[in-house]
Amino acid sequence: MDLKAGSRLRSVVDTTEVVVVRTPGTDVDLRCGGQPMAPVGADGSPSGELDPKFSGPTLLGKRYTDESGELEVLCTKAGDGALSVGDAILLVKAAKPLPSSD
Repeated sequence: MDLKAGSRLRSVVDTTEVVVVRTPGTDVDLRCGGQPMAPVGADGSPSGELDPKFSGPTLLGKRYTDESGELEVLCTKAGDGALSVGDAILLVKAAKPLPSSD
């Protein structure tokens, strides 16, 4: 799927929704619960089977990134499926520490 920053996607197996923050500029196989994600507004409600290997909550307000850091998405609606690129599960992006103000 060709992703662009600002694209809104939803899971087809649960209630998860995300906004794309950063993309690598190439096609990305972004999935939730083991199934490809669909654009928000696409017909249909969540249906299908959640793959047990890709179960795990997606947390509201958290940013998820791949290991290279080239893909970043923001979760706007939580769900039960884990986000992944193909078979590689995305990681919750850690906050950067602020400098001390001494």
